Amino acid sequence: MKTHPNQMPVNTSSEQASKLHGVLKLLIARSQRQKFVFQFTLMTLLGWVMGGIASIFIEKTLLRSLPSNVLQVHLLSSAVFAVIFAAAQAIALRHYLSVWLWIFATSAGWLAANSVSGAWINHISSIATSLNKTLSFREMVFFGALSTIAYILSGIWLGFLQWLVLRRYTTGAWWWSFLPSISYCSVSILVWLFSQVQFLIPEPNRPEILYLSGQLFTAIILGVIPAIGFCRLKIKFQRSK
Repeated sequence: MKTHPNQMPVNTSSEQASKLHGVLKLLIARSQRQKFVFQFTLMTLLGWVMGGIASIFIEKTLLRSLPSNVLQVHLLSSAVFAVIFAAAQAIALRHYLSVWLWIFATSAGWLAANSVSGAWINHISSIATSLNKTLSFREMVFFGALSTIAYILSGIWLGFLQWLVLRRYTTGAWWWSFLPSISYCSVSILVWLFSQVQFLIPEPNRPEILYLSGQLFTAIILGVIPAIGFCRLKIKFQRSK
């Protein structure tokens, strides 16, 4: 078919998009979403359990021989937990991004978030103690809310460092910096709900049941919410010009 000399060939919208802007595709294919969410949540749960066991073992073992180095031992055990936790997640992500970058970013982000939240919570606690009086119910709620907010906002450190990795592979992922804070907020709500229904649990086994169920649901939340986030991420494939 001939065209008029002054008429330019018309490109389809998909051709123009591929030439000028590349093609946006989901990081996790729609057909793989359910499988990925299950695998990522499972690996997060395994990392949480294995990391917790390893960190507790290291802390108890080292404190027997180094009882005066509590801070250093705690930092070491926290680092071991963070690396195991991040490595377990990285196994589920190995087909989508750099395993080593994810381990480094998640480990560093987890330690930074814990350090920042711990420092703020200790500061808030010291302010409450400095009042030198028995706190009223409203005051306890106020300081408790401040501590919870400090814990939730500390997740930005984890999200930001993970975003530095994700931006290498995805586009428009700025919101990831706030995703861990959503997870932390969900965990806080869960803890509050457990505190409201704990009277339903038999008193002799109440502490153990509350601890184990809290740990289980915390790990699930820390797995499910990021997994859903990964399913929303898009990668950009550049086409040859």
